[in-house]
Amino acid sequence: MTRAVARRPEPVSVPVRYLLVGLLAGAVLGGAGGFAAGYFAFPYWSAGERGGQVIISGGGEIKATGRFAHADPADRMHYGSGAVRVYANRVHLEDDFAVSPGPKYHVYLVPQRGIDPDTRVEETMFVDLGPLAAFSGRQSYPVPVGVDVGDYGSVVIWCEQFNSLISPAELNPGS
Repeated sequence: MTRAVARRPEPVSVPVRYLLVGLLAGAVLGGAGGFAAGYFAFPYWSAGERGGQVIISGGGEIKATGRFAHADPADRMHYGSGAVRVYANRVHLEDDFAVSPGPKYHVYLVPQRGIDPDTRVEETMFVDLGPLAAFSGRQSYPVPVGVDVGDYGSVVIWCEQFNSLISPAELNPGS
């Protein structure tokens, strides 16, 4: 009579290279996912550090008005809306102003009208009014002394980091 001997299963051997490849792939995918999440979340985290809304007192005669528009409807990441009023000494973004969050947004006065994504805004004689204070809401920007706002046909929100148009507002003279 033969006796049955219980055998232990052979341990499965995973070559070290498969383990290393798996760890490396996990690190790369995790790092890329973390980077992407941080890239898209950063504008929201840093919005409070932009100094809040800039409000300049004083009124005066409205020289021009306009509305921010979605520059490229096919681009769902960059949009803008809301009203803008231009006075002789300041540009005022109204309560309904809103743009998609992003890095290094600036407010420009641009001589041309009809700004679209193909317009080379960076090659125009634009006036940089400064960094955007907030992605939405009421805010004002002083116009430098000696600048005649009547010479400008648009107010533009421009991303300096990526050299791209976020939202233009064509100006209409008067109120």
